[in-house]
Amino acid sequence: MFTTRPELVGTFGMVASTHWLASASAMAVLEDGGNAFDAAVTAGFVLQVVEPHLNGPGGEVPILFSAAGAAPRVLCGQGVAPAGATIEHYTGLGLSLVPGSGLLAATVPGAWDGWLTLLRDHGTKTLREVLDRAIGYARDGFPLVERAVHTIGLVSGLFTEHWPTSAAQWMPGGVLPAPGGRFRNPALADTWEWLLAAAEAAGADREAQIEAARRAWSQGFVAAQVDEFCRSSFRDDSGRDHAGVLTGADMASWEASYEDALIVDFDEWSLVKAGAWTQGPALAQQLRLLEGYDLSYVDGKPTAETVHLAVEAAKLAFADREAWYGDVPDVPLETLVSRAYATERRALISDTASLELRPGSPDGREPLLPQHVVSGPSFTVSDPTGAIGEPTVARSGVTRGDTVHVDVVDRWGNMVSATPSGGWLQSSPTIPSLGFCLGSRAQMFWLDEGLPNSLAPGKRPRITLSPSMALRDGRPALAFGTPGGDQQDQWQLGFWLAHRAGLNLQEAIDSPMWHSNAFPSSFYPRAWTPGELVIESRAGADVLAALRERGHQVVDAGEWTLGRMSAVSRDASDGLLRAGANPRGAQGYAAGR
Repeated sequence: MFTTRPELVGTFGMVASTHWLASASAMAVLEDGGNAFDAAVTAGFVLQVVEPHLNGPGGEVPILFSAAGAAPRVLCGQGVAPAGATIEHYTGLGLSLVPGSGLLAATVPGAWDGWLTLLRDHGTKTLREVLDRAIGYARDGFPLVERAVHTIGLVSGLFTEHWPTSAAQWMPGGVLPAPGGRFRNPALADTWEWLLAAAEAAGADREAQIEAARRAWSQGFVAAQVDEFCRSSFRDDSGRDHAGVLTGADMASWEASYEDALIVDFDEWSLVKAGAWTQGPALAQQLRLLEGYDLSYVDGKPTAETVHLAVEAAKLAFADREAWYGDVPDVPLETLVSRAYATERRALISDTASLELRPGSPDGREPLLPQHVVSGPSFTVSDPTGAIGEPTVARSGVTRGDTVHVDVVDRWGNMVSATPSGGWLQSSPTIPSLGFCLGSRAQMFWLDEGLPNSLAPGKRPRITLSPSMALRDGRPALAFGTPGGDQQDQWQLGFWLAHRAGLNLQEAIDSPMWHSNAFPSSFYPRAWTPGELVIESRAGADVLAALRERGHQVVDAGEWTLGRMSAVSRDASDGLLRAGANPRGAQGYAAGR
């Protein structure tokens, strides 16, 4: 089949990410003797600068990793809801949903502590060595990609009328920046330099410096500035001005943490995901549902039967996500990913498209859905602000942003898959003294009581961020992922099916992608369209026609529009490393040798 690029093969190290500058920076760290963890952290900070519409320092990062072939682990860099984030507070403001933009949507920023925890425990480089490139781009300038400029243009009226600090940061002189032009963020560079100064004041010990930098963020200047800024009111997509509830005390009381990964076996392969505080288990559920089917590809393209079965499996898995996933201890996760439960649910898949939202009853428990979902998808929410609380693919299939991703594998067998996000310039006003804005992940909570994903202080939202790894014969063999909100574990399903069908990493990434919009969005205003299937036209006119005949509401997304997959792999038998990256949008690149 035609591929846009070769699959990279080597023995030294591989990096794949959503931006060429991040991949090049991470590769430079590998060349300088760093390991995969040093490289991933470097890429993470560079991505905060060069894709500011898709992630930032005020955001979050879930990380999957394996240290030199050891069992994979999860590092949670997703902050929790503030102490003041109660259902009573939000409903008392007349809200039925957490706004998708503005300060009320902020959780504790988690990316800084997540990346520094990974660096401290598994890296070899100093904080300055992994931050230098990001500081350089922020201070000296970087080429602002066209999509970032387009995003700024979409919210320019909001910036001018309601978020003046954002206008000053992203529209210097009141003018949109030029696509591809050199753009600078000196305030962010100053923030990082201040944190480095606090780190290096702790002495020459690498770990002591990292610990000092963690404290300087959560208990020092950064936390103080966040606290002060959140006391002001700014417009959000409720159409009104609200102050935030995030405080410096919230930041001081939280830190990144490790936990066991969810590992689900599929013959000689095992899928590795984070737990049900993410949507990650939905990929395992989809794969369970699809066991036993003939999921074929012809000349690198999925058949209509393959797409149909995958979409119907996605509807069932994501209906379960709505009913059962959340940061609570009693998620019936073992049952949800079991073969017995999949056999029961598989009976619901027919030859025609389902138009229903059908969560299951694992262990005999009855599903409970939010009232907003029970009321059905036929509703409208006025958004008079122009704010964009969703960094993902619009429901029509037109890309208006998403998030970022990075995968790294090194010659020692260390492997990392991370999906940083949050702190998007279009979703929260810029904190001028810091050069970045807060995240808006709290919009994923529900304001109904008693649900797995109900809002509560100290709780993680059920996020869409979903990095992936896979074991082969029990050994770490593959790290992969994509931005894309609710679509992440659908596009990753397509990649997995294509790769298992015999396509190499690059071929599987280049293969036509699809996704369903037939379940509630995780982003404000939480809409969905029963039966809607968005697919790239390269799947073929015959495939699209066959899907329509089966009752799907097919949206032709164009030839190269869906997904921003990247992947790296390691063959344990010969030590060969491989990588591939997404050509869509002309940003993602793999590097390696």
